Amino acid sequence: MRAALITGGTSGIGLAFARALAGQGHPLIVVARDHDRLATVSADLASAFGVSVETLAADLSDRADVDRVAARLRTGDVDILINNAGFSLKTPLVGGDEALADRAYEAMARTPRVLAAAIAPSLVARGHGTIITVASVSALTRQDSYSALKAYTLATSEVLANELAGTGVTVTAVLPGWVRTSFHAQGGAKRSKVPAVLWLSADQIATEALRDAARGVVISVPSLRYKILATALRLLPGGLMRFISSKISGRATGRPASEGDRA
Repeated sequence: MRAALITGGTSGIGLAFARALAGQGHPLIVVARDHDRLATVSADLASAFGVSVETLAADLSDRADVDRVAARLRTGDVDILINNAGFSLKTPLVGGDEALADRAYEAMARTPRVLAAAIAPSLVARGHGTIITVASVSALTRQDSYSALKAYTLATSEVLANELAGTGVTVTAVLPGWVRTSFHAQGGAKRSKVPAVLWLSADQIATEALRDAARGVVISVPSLRYKILATALRLLPGGLMRFISSKISGRATGRPASEGDRA
């Protein structure tokens, strides 16, 4: 069985993917920035599931580091790519933190595209493989710069799915909502404003995403309640969507988001 490479695989949704895939017997390649956490998590996974766990310390907002991860994907022994790494972005497009916005683009928009392009040729040659990118249900809104990045990520996954149709390689974008992980811990008291029914578990998201990917589903929305919400968002006229998005962003309570070790 070939390996699965997971970015941001030491916490939250990324760690949930790692556990689920290790449970299926896949060797793992876990990518994250924190060397110490990588060592701890890899040892725990290897002990719990009896699989080999390779680690790659990389900052996915750094192009040189991304190139190292892409080179690892080109070696031909990886069948599954999970693009998960990301971080919260709360800066406006105008007058915001340009350096942070650039880091966010590199980590959450450019890197998933580059890594998918790196692994795709070997997957196509073998006639099977899986590329999963964790986006966000906020990609269907126009709330803020984070939503814009995730909209790009979603569109890129859909384009790639079209390009690879008929090759045996599946491409899936995952659109989680609010997730009970450390990703939203920085929201502090604001988390209490999110209705309990909207919170999901990382394990649920990973399980449903892997199931959907195996079925060739291009857009995976975990849970019935978020499926209904995503359908409603897609059906709204553009003007109404922008109006609702402006109201939501005006009383920001955190955001439905991708989850991962901070790139």
